[in-house]
Amino acid sequence: MVSNAIFIHHSDSSGYKFHDDHPFDPIRQVLTIDLLKEAQALTDEQIIQPDYLIDENMLRLVHRHDYVQAVKLLDTEDDPRSKAVLAEQFGLQTEDTPFFPGLHKAASAIVTGSVEAAEAVMSGRTLHAFHLAGGLHHAFPDRASGFCVYNDASIAITHIRNKYNARVLYIDTDVHHGDGVQWSFYDDSEVCTYSIHETGKYLFPGTGYAYEKGVDQGFGTCFNVPLEPFTEDESWLESFNVTIRKVIEAFKPDVILSQHGCDAHAYDPLSHIHCSMRIYQEIPAILHELAHTYTEGRWIALGGGGYDIWRVVPRAWSQVWLEMTDHPLAEAIRAHEVEALPAAWLERWSSASPVPLPNNWQDDSSAIPPIPRRDIITEQNRNTQSIVIQDL
Repeated sequence: MVSNAIFIHHSDSSGYKFHDDHPFDPIRQVLTIDLLKEAQALTDEQIIQPDYLIDENMLRLVHRHDYVQAVKLLDTEDDPRSKAVLAEQFGLQTEDTPFFPGLHKAASAIVTGSVEAAEAVMSGRTLHAFHLAGGLHHAFPDRASGFCVYNDASIAITHIRNKYNARVLYIDTDVHHGDGVQWSFYDDSEVCTYSIHETGKYLFPGTGYAYEKGVDQGFGTCFNVPLEPFTEDESWLESFNVTIRKVIEAFKPDVILSQHGCDAHAYDPLSHIHCSMRIYQEIPAILHELAHTYTEGRWIALGGGGYDIWRVVPRAWSQVWLEMTDHPLAEAIRAHEVEALPAAWLERWSSASPVPLPNNWQDDSSAIPPIPRRDIITEQNRNTQSIVIQDL
């Protein structure tokens, strides 16, 4: 029997923690899982926990052998100077992505979960799969970047291509450009990469312009929608709907693999986009519709960025699972029939949170002030939309 959706969580992924003051904190996973359980939308029996780690051959689908060996050696090298040279050579001694004990195991666990999700969908075991620890889209074949060590999304896509010869549409809604995945498939006509993000003029990684369209056989299968700082819900959703529907109709994929970074929220400390929880209710609903329209339901979803880990990430990631499972709570939240977050979840985590937790699934509109330049920003984003789809 084919299941509708599976939820994947590798316990070792919780070890992917740089240090206590780092914005990337795996407690995001715990908070999300607990919220879904308290909402009676997820049970322990529904969680698939892989009891293995993928081997180096899988990592080397994307990453260079010397890079993988360097990540492993950082755990065993005793000489501090040798360790520092090794880390600096491969991007693992930066403020963003410093190495830590157990790095290889934790990063491998994240790749394992994403490959497991891809395999579950492509083998026909399930229509949809969600791996919230995945989505580390900035890692490159030979170096770490932007909190990302192994690029689980690129590895999962390459696995799909090699084993199933399927056309893959990668959709990245993280506020930061999905650069590592884009460059992995920049010359590949069978993988289409789509990223909607804050323009690289002002935000890391400084790429993702509309003119980045692919090269050689891959020309025309790369799409970027760089949005202006302080873009709000209406313009964000318009830009997404106008462009992604054109892209998927033109590319006609066999499967969707989506990355659900939730750092375009106005509360996020690492970006300048000014959206609310509304876009995180709409994104999975749109992708669910597109999957059933274009890919016979095949949809793999990964987590990604999101650095307001208490107020935003648990609510946003929960929406992906609620939508995937056709849970009645998803529609009830959109219709404002259900407002309050589970009382037990709020009681459990309020004392640990450094900021007051929201009481509701939706945002209080008065807590996110409107942007005075809304009309100008909207018009600039519409100009970008036209450029993105002009050849489709």
